[in-house]
Amino acid sequence: MAIVPNSPALAELLPGAPVWVQLPVSDPEATRDFYTGLFGWDYVEDGAGGVALIGELPVAGFWPADEHGAWTVYLSTPHARATAEKAQALGGLVVREATETSTLIADPTGAVVGFRKVPEDWLFGTSGHGMYAWAELNTRDGEVADGFFSELCGYEVTQIGDGLTLDYSLWSTEGKTLLGRQRMGSAFPLSTPAHWSVHFTASPEVGADSVAARVLELGGRVPVEPYDSPQGRVTVVADHAGSVFTVIDPSRATPLADGDYGAEVDDPYDD
Repeated sequence: MAIVPNSPALAELLPGAPVWVQLPVSDPEATRDFYTGLFGWDYVEDGAGGVALIGELPVAGFWPADEHGAWTVYLSTPHARATAEKAQALGGLVVREATETSTLIADPTGAVVGFRKVPEDWLFGTSGHGMYAWAELNTRDGEVADGFFSELCGYEVTQIGDGLTLDYSLWSTEGKTLLGRQRMGSAFPLSTPAHWSVHFTASPEVGADSVAARVLELGGRVPVEPYDSPQGRVTVVADHAGSVFTVIDPSRATPLADGDYGAEVDDPYDD
């Protein structure tokens, strides 16, 4: 895993940049209680579910569903329908029919991601405590994923691992690193599907360890205990209904020794 937390307080509206994260929920009240208790989120209704706020900054969305689902990251696009059509032509699958402003697609390796057209005054808080920090695609076919998204979004792809012990690429636009792609290795059972991992920030004052402890108090799980990494102190947790996400304190970065690409953690999606 390689995480490059955003430094601005607001997401940059570059093509293909993350501009929203959203969670399908079957019990909105229980979900609000969990994330308010964990991150201090407030909420407003928006006619389509609800929007979580920190102060006045929107940080995440919820939409009603029959089943509590997985966190979904949405990427910026100027034309949602055109993006859906192009994704299908490149071998992807349109999971939710495109509107003028949004669509959901599955890439050729099976992971689901959203695309959204947002206005120039769009607000999406990043990098503060309880805000979006990073997202990465976990897949078994990194080459296919890199090729698909470079064609779809115009990303520049940079391999930062050795391609064997660690096969991890960064996706960039206009020199700005936006997302990561990790090839799943032996720590992930073969039954684990390709998926996106959404990361939220833990402030230095709170820390990843305290967030993990609070998750347990609120009825969630901690599939991956807090550990040190070159990007910060990291933990992987699941909310009260099982939705998995990652929390990172970027202030606790621990450099690796030369030639050490780090250890792959156990699969948090394997119960």
